[in-house]
Amino acid sequence: MTQTVTDLSNVRTSVEKANGLPNAHYIDPGVFQEEKHALLYSQWAGLAVAADVPEPGDAKPIEFLGMPLLLLRDKDGDVRVFQNICRHRGMILVEEPRKIEGAIRCPYHSWCYSTKGKLVSTPHVGGPGHNTHEAIKRDDLGLNEVRSHIWRDVVWINVSGDAPAFEDVHADLIKRWADFEQPVYHGGADSKFTLEVNTNWKLAVENYCESYHLPWVHPGLNSYSRLEDHYHIEKPGQFSGQGTMVYRQLTNENGEKFPDFSEVGSKWNEQAEYVAVYPNVLLGVHRDHAFAIILEAKSTEKTVEHVHLYYSIPDSDGGLRQRNSQLWKTVFEEDIFVVEGMQKGRHADQFDGGRFSPVMDSPTHCFHDWVAGKVETYRALAKAAE
Repeated sequence: MTQTVTDLSNVRTSVEKANGLPNAHYIDPGVFQEEKHALLYSQWAGLAVAADVPEPGDAKPIEFLGMPLLLLRDKDGDVRVFQNICRHRGMILVEEPRKIEGAIRCPYHSWCYSTKGKLVSTPHVGGPGHNTHEAIKRDDLGLNEVRSHIWRDVVWINVSGDAPAFEDVHADLIKRWADFEQPVYHGGADSKFTLEVNTNWKLAVENYCESYHLPWVHPGLNSYSRLEDHYHIEKPGQFSGQGTMVYRQLTNENGEKFPDFSEVGSKWNEQAEYVAVYPNVLLGVHRDHAFAIILEAKSTEKTVEHVHLYYSIPDSDGGLRQRNSQLWKTVFEEDIFVVEGMQKGRHADQFDGGRFSPVMDSPTHCFHDWVAGKVETYRALAKAAE
């Protein structure tokens, strides 16, 4: 495959003059592979949520950009991420989500691993009836663990293993949302859904960043949360998004609402914020609930959006939860034709990446600038290694 080297010089200029990312960043398989390393493997990317493995022993196989991974809650309750392969012959260990009873057993030759990844059994490795061999040092052959961190229940992974600590990378956002630095409780089966979208994952980020499209794409939401009620959120190199000053709490027929997160402060009475945490996690916070969207990049033109809703207590009103999930599902589904339409547009040869409204599109330009910067850094490191 011949590598397409895109010109990103005009992406990184001011929002008044910049063009968006070139078409190849949405449709070229070679650029997709380049971004896999520059944007997703080398950063803190979202993989899943800890609620996917609620109990010790729960295991869920997940493919991350072609890499087979295993999300696992170990016997002590800690969530870990391992490569989902046996260290013997590279066999996939777990094919379907299940509870690990005892050890993780490879179905090929029955090598077994503890839930902490330690190799604990190697039957007949030294010949029939001989379960050890001096050349097979079990302490050196545990499962390959992928560096991970949990924040707001999202399981973030750093495949390359060399990104700065998560708390350092996202110190500004953690501080910004300090009022919400408290437990969040997944709403359960009726508080999660997936959307399969025919678009590049970056277009989902770009659309989420800005409120410019609300009057035309979300007329219901815009009926009370108008364009002028929103503000931009930008932290170059880390995150960008939008906030609203007119968040309206959901109520049931009796006027009951979800309980607030404790002591969030009057600032959040009617304020809510929606932030794209680079590269692929979309977060929303409100006084009474929150959500996380993990963007799973399947290919240049296919993305799966994994949506999870959270509350301040573990057993919030079920009927209200279902209604809230449906409301958000409707909002997110309204965006599908937009991101799919922009994806189709990237096949127009003469499209130059487009221009930004300096007033309305700066959060999206912030993301483009981050993408371009990371890709340029990756290219420079690759060239230096030649």
